[in-house]
Amino acid sequence: MTRPGIESSEISNRETLRIFGRALRYVAPFKRNFGWKILLTLASLSPFLVLPWPVKILIDNVIRGVPISGDQYPFYFFPEWVVSTLAQATPLTVLLWTLSAQFVLVLAVGAMGTSGRERDQTDAALGGGHDSATRTENQANSGWSLAGGLLGLYDFAFTLRLSQDINHHYRSRLFERIQELPMTAFDDEKIGDAVYRVMYDTPAITSAVYRLLITPIAVPISMVAIAFVLPREAADQYGLLFWTALALIPGTLLVTLPFAGWIRGESGESRRSGATATASVEEGISNILAVQSLGGEERERKRFDRDSWTAFRRYRALVLAGMVTFVAALTIAIPLLGYVFLHLVGLVIDGGLSPGDFTAVLAYFFTLASFATQLGSVWIISQDAAAGLRRVFFLMDLPAERDPPAARPLPRLRETLRVEDVSFSYLPGTPALQNLSFETSVGKITAVVGPAGAGKTTLLYMIPRFLSPDSGRVTIDGIDIAGVTRESLRKQVAFLFQENVLFDGSIEENIRMGNLNASMLELRRAAEIAGADEFVQLLPQKYQTQLGSAGAKLSVGQKQRISIARALVRDSRILILDEPTSALDPDTEHRLVAAIREASRSRIVLVIAHRLSTIRGADEILFLQDGRILERGTHAELIAQPDGRYRRYVSLQTRGAA
Repeated sequence: MTRPGIESSEISNRETLRIFGRALRYVAPFKRNFGWKILLTLASLSPFLVLPWPVKILIDNVIRGVPISGDQYPFYFFPEWVVSTLAQATPLTVLLWTLSAQFVLVLAVGAMGTSGRERDQTDAALGGGHDSATRTENQANSGWSLAGGLLGLYDFAFTLRLSQDINHHYRSRLFERIQELPMTAFDDEKIGDAVYRVMYDTPAITSAVYRLLITPIAVPISMVAIAFVLPREAADQYGLLFWTALALIPGTLLVTLPFAGWIRGESGESRRSGATATASVEEGISNILAVQSLGGEERERKRFDRDSWTAFRRYRALVLAGMVTFVAALTIAIPLLGYVFLHLVGLVIDGGLSPGDFTAVLAYFFTLASFATQLGSVWIISQDAAAGLRRVFFLMDLPAERDPPAARPLPRLRETLRVEDVSFSYLPGTPALQNLSFETSVGKITAVVGPAGAGKTTLLYMIPRFLSPDSGRVTIDGIDIAGVTRESLRKQVAFLFQENVLFDGSIEENIRMGNLNASMLELRRAAEIAGADEFVQLLPQKYQTQLGSAGAKLSVGQKQRISIARALVRDSRILILDEPTSALDPDTEHRLVAAIREASRSRIVLVIAHRLSTIRGADEILFLQDGRILERGTHAELIAQPDGRYRRYVSLQTRGAA
């Protein structure tokens, strides 16, 4: 993977803040939905405001038989007509009224609130895995509500759709970014790692933005709202309850802050080990034929076993870090909770609070403490997401292929392609091309030959700008391609790679990728030229035959013919063929060479080939060695040189074939 630097395993608090700020920008397209989600969250918190009152009524007015009066119940919470109606009611009537109200509450918002448990149950239902990969599937499809009933059902469905929208948007941006990377970007990296980042690291945005946006808004509003629903006899205790709970916010933050780096580190290691396991699966399956043919099943099984178990082990380390952090947070919460509990017990003993008031006030305090703890733990809980977000942003920040600021469209090629004094190195001090120059034009076939590692493919990669020269330039009709748009340049180039790349689709779909607007007649004509039509017609579904993964149902030669047909159907002015006949039989090769000659009438054709039958008819042959053009000319001219390198190359090839 082409990188501006090494991906560090450590993330500082400052960098974490930048990561969160960057993640929040991805919420911009959904800001209205997030505003509605905040309102739904506030509505779903209503059970926490109502929950203690039925218990107080049952204790004081039903069990103890204390008559209901306006002095006990605030009119802004209980309408006057309710208080006056129940003031003369028997305990049984009060019980029936309470149960009826509770039934309405259950229907509207669930069984007196869920304290967040429904969210946990929802997540558990979506996936049972306990490693970083399977947990992220829950995050990508996170649907939750703090309420139940009709409100909770709507809130759940709305949140599920919002989570999926965010993840789809974020995941799509990363995939688009990968598409913009140079074709050499993953030469030194495993594809499985990129797959893991797209599928399993991107959902980290869900938990991060929900906590960072919703909690700081909904929690303070809910804490203030509790002041308006306390029993009147306990209203003077709200200050003590509020400030004690408020102390949990900085207390939780300060106690857990030292553990933030540990959690980020363990989360990063868990994700990296999960990516390694994913890469093992990808490599083992994509290379299954080589594994089986070499008897490597046991080695691959052991490798995957090691990588898979390491992923689970690293996740257990992350869980341990979370447990230690939770225990540390309790050191500040337990003393404060104990102090308030003992204070309220003392008020009951002194007659300052009734048993029902005590139950209600204590419940409200625990709600306040829970809200305050959530707000104080936003930072520490979000650290797991920070590691996933950083892995995604690192991939997004890799240098992409970019057009220069003043890039202009390349006019359709009329005549000439020229390579002028081009040099290129993959690594410093090891040149792949050295001061290389040649020229070709429409109507000509130029063959590039030479030993392995001579720089043949690297040279032709310069033409569609898959690679850019370190020095020198490539021009088309005198225009330097470094100053044109990639899209306009690559529209004029059809490149047939040495390794056949087919997709899981029909034969027609694979050929049509070369030209989405091609007619069926044009597709069949290209297939006939490539020698593919004859075997396609023998298939039961002909051009609608599904090829399977990477064309698994075809032979190597058949794959190559379809790849050639895809290149030929493309309406391009430059046709580049890298070993086009390596897997063809002599008859098909002969027809293809004739087709290449026909195609060159309106195109520039460049061919990399080793087989003499393919290169003999070229208008010019470039013999490369060590990144230099050592000889050039027609086959007859080069073979006539007594000590020529091309002649010796052909002689060795002919002798080897004999």
